[in-house]
Amino acid sequence: MKIANIDLGDKPLFLAPMEDVTDPSFRYMCKEFGADMVYTEFISSDGLIRDAAKSRAKLNISEAERPVGIQIYGHLIEPMVEAARVAETAHPDVIDINFGCPVKKIAGRGAGSGMMKDIPLMVEMTRRIVEAVHTPVTVKTRLGWDDDHRNIEEIALRLQDVGIAALTIHGRTRAQMYRGEADWTLIGAVKNNPSIHIPIIGNGDIDSPEKARQAFDRYGVDGVMIGRATYGRPWIFREIRHYLNTGELQPQPSVVERVEIAKRHLLKSVEVKGEKVGVLEMRRHLSSYFKGLPDFKATRLKLVTLFDIPELLSTLDYVAQNWGGFDSTTLTPPPLSHDL
Repeated sequence: MKIANIDLGDKPLFLAPMEDVTDPSFRYMCKEFGADMVYTEFISSDGLIRDAAKSRAKLNISEAERPVGIQIYGHLIEPMVEAARVAETAHPDVIDINFGCPVKKIAGRGAGSGMMKDIPLMVEMTRRIVEAVHTPVTVKTRLGWDDDHRNIEEIALRLQDVGIAALTIHGRTRAQMYRGEADWTLIGAVKNNPSIHIPIIGNGDIDSPEKARQAFDRYGVDGVMIGRATYGRPWIFREIRHYLNTGELQPQPSVVERVEIAKRHLLKSVEVKGEKVGVLEMRRHLSSYFKGLPDFKATRLKLVTLFDIPELLSTLDYVAQNWGGFDSTTLTPPPLSHDL
């Protein structure tokens, strides 16, 4: 599969852009485990053109992440065009337009999936951005606004006509938010439309190697984008690639391996963002790596309250020592030697 001149190989796997999740350290970990392409957190066009520090910081990408996309969102054409130009100065491989976020504070003012209520504006905004930058432009969107407007086939054709290089489709309407199951039949219909010649990437509910393979085999998509299932599980890319190549399921990482992953992630976060911010922003990840461990409440509390890095690393070592024998095939965890 290619996006413009970017060769992503056969059946590529994408990390979805997620606010407060896909920061540089998490993107680094997902690349380490085999993500073929990653995206920044989505960035407000208003924040970029106002030169807001938080928005500008999200343009921080590294060579190790490539290929990497920067995703922007907004509801007005001129600020979005200017934001695309600003994003291009960070030299991403792709500029992605967010027409899919369903959150009320974004969609409610016409940005994200709110743009699906005004398809002519969506198309014109896309055309203007494509014309304004030299970087390939892609779009991420949904099936439509609601069940009465599942018009993704029309949208896909119109966006293709104005020059996008690829389209990612989340298999829900905006009205669904994240409820119910993603409907891949319409994603497949877009991909198999004979008038569609750009790559189509499917997104929604991919949380296992089997589902990823089904997306490729049943619906024919060019790539699969994985979002919420990566949270606390960056190794899902390794699992899926192994299954696609061999048909065999890999065992889940042991607690000891998860501890080592968490340590690398923590140190990368501190390297990128400094000690204070790096530790604070790792808290949402640290407890997720060990979700499901029994009798873990006190240890989880330490992981999400400590600031001292040596103490955090020591606590992670304690996890390995005391839960190291617990994995998906162990029915009872090892006894605790003491309470933290």
